[in-house]
Amino acid sequence: MYELITLAYRAVTSHRLRSLLSILGIAIGIGSVILLTSVGEGTRRYIVGQFSQFGTNLIAINPGKAETMGIPGVLGGTTRKLTIDDSEALERIPAIEKTVPLAFGMGRVEADGRGRSVFVYGVTPQIEQVWSWGVRVGSFWSAGDPRRGSQEAVLGAKLKRELFGSESALGRFVRVGGTRYRVVGIMEPKGQMLGFDLDDAAFVPVASAMRTFNLDELAEIDLVFRTGASADSVVEQITALLTERHGGKEDFTVTTQAAMLEVFGNIMDIVTTAVAAIAGVSLVVGAIGVLTMMWIAVGERTSEIGLIRSLGATRRQVQTVFLTEAAVLAALGGVLGLAGGLGICALLRAAVPGLPVHTPPIFMMLALAVSLGTGLASGVLPARRAAGLDPVEALRAE
Repeated sequence: MYELITLAYRAVTSHRLRSLLSILGIAIGIGSVILLTSVGEGTRRYIVGQFSQFGTNLIAINPGKAETMGIPGVLGGTTRKLTIDDSEALERIPAIEKTVPLAFGMGRVEADGRGRSVFVYGVTPQIEQVWSWGVRVGSFWSAGDPRRGSQEAVLGAKLKRELFGSESALGRFVRVGGTRYRVVGIMEPKGQMLGFDLDDAAFVPVASAMRTFNLDELAEIDLVFRTGASADSVVEQITALLTERHGGKEDFTVTTQAAMLEVFGNIMDIVTTAVAAIAGVSLVVGAIGVLTMMWIAVGERTSEIGLIRSLGATRRQVQTVFLTEAAVLAALGGVLGLAGGLGICALLRAAVPGLPVHTPPIFMMLALAVSLGTGLASGVLPARRAAGLDPVEALRAE
């Protein structure tokens, strides 16, 4: 086997330019696969991580029924609004542990002559259990009737730093959308969630937020259900309860984390298919290059084939020689493409630190296997042509 590979390697290097062009065709296809799938896999892991940071038993309820368009409330709106009463009613379902009514808007938060326009979230203290996110300094306002909003606020870590620097913000006052609030806590750093910087935000009682932004309904109700409970069963109970409360109409959308990830998975499947098609075109070009080179090589080496056949080489042995040459060409292309793809991924990580790029080892092994398979498939016709030559006629060709 070693002698066979050595012979094939020498045959490939004897026509360097022609071999290089064939190798580049394979390398470009493999490099494209590695680069695009690495970005896709990195993006998938990033999205899963973003959703998972809030726990795995989270369910979101939005006003409006998501129909074909998949956008709640676009067609026809809602007959009844999501309310704080709905949120409290949901807590009566045994499998549900905590709920958080959510209202939000963009508002300017000001203190000591400084100000920032940030997202202001109206929530309840139960956000700590539902979002798996707590206060690092201080605490939330006292739990009570969520319909009576107090003038107390909790600031995100970045917002606190921008407004108060290194000074303590507890007990200080800020103006949120023109309303005066006393700071009672600072959230622990959380980072970004799908482009939203949660550390650069303010949190106020939900009723206060609704008054500040003149809202008459909730934007969302988030809830966490008991570990071990069936998500589908919880969704059924939520749907039944809210449908009854909304006059028999299902004018809301219930979304589980599993459903969110499934939608994202479907999108990634489409992207992966498109990537495979693009890379497939490059691999086809590379395969044609390998086939063309091997076909020409058979014509150039007709007398050589006749000689080795006359010395006792079988058709299978001749075919194996040319298949091995095709495999060596493809393997070199695969290694070059793999190195190039990984190199570009490394450059992307260095140039754009926040870009999610991840290359699982299985992708690298599959890339090499595909390149080798492409080479073998391309070498079949030339190898069969070489094996089919008549030894006498091949020697006469000299």
